[in-house]
Amino acid sequence: MGVVMKVRIPTCHDKPGTTQIVQLTQQVLIGYIKKYFYCASPFRCFCPVFLHSQMLWELVLLGEPLVVMAPSPSESSETVLALVNCISPLKYFSDFRPYFTIHDSEFKEYTTRTQAPPSVILGVTNPFFAKTLQHWPHIIRIGDLKPTGEIPKQVKVKKLKNLKTLDSKPGVYTSYKPYLNRDEEIIKQLQKGVQQKRPSEAQSVILRRYFLELTQSFIIPLERYVASLMPLQKSISPWKSPPQLRQFLPEEFMKTLEKTGPQLTSRIKGDWIGLYRHFLKSPNFDGWFKTRRKEMIQKLEALHLEALCEEDLLLWIQKHTEVETVDLVLKLKNKLLQADREHLPVKPDTMEKLRTHIDAIILALPEDLQGILLKTGMT
Repeated sequence: MGVVMKVRIPTCHDKPGTTQIVQLTQQVLIGYIKKYFYCASPFRCFCPVFLHSQMLWELVLLGEPLVVMAPSPSESSETVLALVNCISPLKYFSDFRPYFTIHDSEFKEYTTRTQAPPSVILGVTNPFFAKTLQHWPHIIRIGDLKPTGEIPKQVKVKKLKNLKTLDSKPGVYTSYKPYLNRDEEIIKQLQKGVQQKRPSEAQSVILRRYFLELTQSFIIPLERYVASLMPLQKSISPWKSPPQLRQFLPEEFMKTLEKTGPQLTSRIKGDWIGLYRHFLKSPNFDGWFKTRRKEMIQKLEALHLEALCEEDLLLWIQKHTEVETVDLVLKLKNKLLQADREHLPVKPDTMEKLRTHIDAIILALPEDLQGILLKTGMT
């Protein structure tokens, strides 16, 4: 998942041994999917378990090992994708397999009992998995997904020890205790929609909005705290390396929740602190924080570049030696290359201004040095 390969399948008109292999660059051959597959009808997938949708949201958020046992590949795939998308706009950083079979290379790894199951969501259909994956901590067993307008009977949360036979009834098999109290309002809203035979598409809009608001309420305090780790712009000096980000301190973050926690935007009560502590140890937090950290470091580099552009560099070289001036030119060229290579959030006019500075500095040097520097990289 996550990789697209561009291939050419020989046609009936190709003669054996005559088809030329086209050499393609890596950018053309392989591209990465930046957005997850879109689940068109999350309510249809969550319909048998919508009473427990908030608990499933927690399990996905925390990157817990999760198995979906479904009657068909399409139903297992749709349900897995609905689970992955339920924490949007937060990206799900663990692995997920919409349709996992005994032929997959990780079969032995995922079915072994000698180690804990990995952080992955599996969609399976083979009844054989009811036995081989029985040790997994969270299992969703669903029946046939009903057509639009037909609502299946709601399944219950059951203990894993009850999942012993191949003919186990549909249900959510887990011993997980949710951190948050169940939101009865969304349950009533969806149940009312069922009674009024509201279209599945409309129910999906309600459920998708609910998940979105829940995730945003959870992630906003984290975003606010991480933004505070950014150094002040006035601390950025053009003649020093960009300042470092402050370290993420879990306990310091926890203290901010008392006044600026999710209670400001969410009506849901419960152990939010416990949920955050668990989340900070999850793959989803690790992936999210690495992404945010990279973005902030790039922002610092961009601000440092802008600070350099605002300086009178010609005045600076008058007070420094030729060796220091050449060193400055090389550093400025490296900055340009870095900005282009790492796609730093720098305005085009800032880049052009820096190129103008570099050209002006080079012209102020002796001709022999000009020739050398003009050949060194791009100006």
